[in-house]
Parts: sequence; structure tokens; C-alpha cells
Amino acid sequence: MREFNIVISGVGGQGILTLKLLIAKAAFFQGFDVKTSEIHGLSQRGGGLVSHVRFGDKIYSPMVLQGEANLIFGLEPLEALRTAYYASKEMKTIFVVDTFKWYPVSVMTGEEKYPSLDYIKKSLEKFSSKVYFVDASKKSMEIAGTNVMTNIFLLGFASANRLLPLKREFILKALEETVPPKFFELNKKVFKEGENYPIPISK
Repeated sequence: MREFNIVISGVGGQGILTLKLLIAKAAFFQGFDVKTSEIHGLSQRGGGLVSHVRFGDKIYSPMVLQGEANLIFGLEPLEALRTAYYASKEMKTIFVVDTFKWYPVSVMTGEEKYPSLDYIKKSLEKFSSKVYFVDASKKSMEIAGTNVMTNIFLLGFASANRLLPLKREFILKALEETVPPKFFELNKKVFKEGENYPIPISK
């Protein structure tokens, strides 16, 4: 495989860097050359964070170029919209977006309004024919009592629906080597629930 490009967007504290690490490890275990990078912004204060993962036979740059993402994980809807320029219908980019909204300060102070999920979805569909909105945070809360494993749920969803070219065995190996041992079984359970989540109908 020549290359596969992933962009992960969200806000600080959502496990974006963990998701990047899991994908990178799984790709490495599968024998691919891997490069990663991230743009932190104000992530420590809940600001936007974008991570890139690229893997393939030989990867020379860690950055995904505009319009060249194969898959975009949006752990927050508005942040997914901010990264839409990495997508293109030519690349057949796929969006996997959590439905839970993290309101920015400008929205909380009343200066701006948060766009509807329908508006965000229709905007993303200008760049992609496959936009999947997933109730990952909600399901993670139901399973684990916390939404910190939303990233794991989305990874399970993407894995089961073959949205990324990584074998399940290597993803689980990466998960076992990355999360603390006492949390592995719970993470694995969330991953499996993500695998069982019905794929939304995308126009």
C-alpha cells in the first residue's frame, strides 16, 4: 500500500493523542512505515487539537496535505468541520464524527451560535460522500460511565466497517500495549461496542 492518510480533530482532553498513538502502533505492528504529527493550539485549555497519522510502504512527511486525507476522525463536530479542507471527493475521504458538542468559549458567552449537526453534516458532504455521525460519547458513557473512551469507540466503529486498512489483531495489540493494564478490558469492551454500532446511512 502506497500510503494512507488520517486526520484526527477535536479539543484537548478528548484522547486525540491516544487515538493517534494507537493507530500509529497498529500500523507499525502491521509492517508499515509510519509518521505522525500534531498541531496543539490551545489544547490544554480545551482548544482545538489536530493530529496526523500517515502510513504505507514508505512515508517521507508526517503532515497530511490539503485535500489528501483518506479518513478524518472528528471527536467534536465543529472541530471536524474546521478540518474539512483536508478532505476531498477525489480522495474519497470518509468522516467519522462523534455527535457530542463541546461548546467553545464564544458560544458559551453568547457571542456566537453553535451550528446544528444537520448544518455541519451537509457542509462536510461538500467534501465527502461518506459522513458518518456516531453517538460515541453517549455510548461510551453508557458502557464505562465516562466519555474518555469515545476515541476507542470510534476506532472500533472504523475498524469493523473497514474504514482504515489495519487488521483488528494489531489494533487490539496496540490497545493492550498503550492503556494501563487495569483499564484494558474496559477499553476492549468499548472497542467491541464500537464494532457493533450500526453504520449510519450516508447519502
